[in-house]
Amino acid sequence: MADTPTTGRIAVDAMGGDLGPAEVVEAARLALAEYPGLSPLILVGDTAVLKPLLAKAGLTGHPSVTLSHASEVITMDDKPLLAIRRKKDSSMMRAIELVKNGEAVAAVSCGNTGSLVAAAILKLRTLEGLDRAALAPVVPRADGYFILLDAGANPDARSEHLVHNAIVGSHYARIEFGCAVPRVGLLTIGTEEGKGNALIAETHDALKRIGSLVNYVGPVEGFQLFSNNVDVVVCDGFVGNICIKSWESLVKFFGNELRDQLQANLCRTAGAFLARGAFAALRQRINPERYGGAPLLGVKGNIVKAHGSSNRQAWKNAIRIAQDAIQYDLNHRIEVDVALANELLHQQVA
Repeated sequence: MADTPTTGRIAVDAMGGDLGPAEVVEAARLALAEYPGLSPLILVGDTAVLKPLLAKAGLTGHPSVTLSHASEVITMDDKPLLAIRRKKDSSMMRAIELVKNGEAVAAVSCGNTGSLVAAAILKLRTLEGLDRAALAPVVPRADGYFILLDAGANPDARSEHLVHNAIVGSHYARIEFGCAVPRVGLLTIGTEEGKGNALIAETHDALKRIGSLVNYVGPVEGFQLFSNNVDVVVCDGFVGNICIKSWESLVKFFGNELRDQLQANLCRTAGAFLARGAFAALRQRINPERYGGAPLLGVKGNIVKAHGSSNRQAWKNAIRIAQDAIQYDLNHRIEVDVALANELLHQQVA
């Protein structure tokens, strides 16, 4: 297995976000100022649009910022497979091509999720020993955060895919949380032995068999996720995508309901004013900008998917995630552990 480069450039798709390329350029300025030793950035997009923005941000001629022209944009309405076939000169495709050609070692995009996942897998392929990738968002819980994977890259998973999710999620937790031994749980409908479907039963047995490669603490139910029980939650992409979208919509629902109730009369409004510090702290605690992106783990290259509505702070943190993956040598470490796990599982079958 070849080592993953621990230095190199980060390609940033500057055109795919809802808020436009100005936010991406400002994020680049913030990231370069805040993270000493940040890898040089390649901003990918229409250079006629990007050059004035660079000048406004004071980044013209900056030694750590270069441009790569792309004449097209993949929109949120584009069909993923059609888009990657027909829009080969899109900013997203060009960013991935830079990784494929070795001109960059990571790519960050907040464009169409389906297109990004499909393009990354088709162009870069999966790491040795893996045949599926996983999206791994960070979710707040009591006293910290947990990583959920898969959040939608692989909806039709087999047990070995979930075992691999446990391995790649554990490595990502070490980067993001500083956990030496992250706790891994398998999402199911009950913690009793035998609860869940055939996929859960098979995965549960396989996770127990791979021993010290992951700190598997057993099955977890939905109501346990937001307690301090696990650091990594493993599921298939079908379940994970429903979970993430449900949680995001529920947060918005309660936020809107709380706002309406607090504005219902003057007494409540006064109380809300007195509690504004608590509300600000809560907003920061659950703010998705804190972890600005979900890495697509398991492909040959470090790919980070930022939220479509990412602002400059979220973009800045997505760039940091890419930098952390590069410095940790994430993909090489994953390949080593996946090879060991596959050998153990093969021995058991034989």
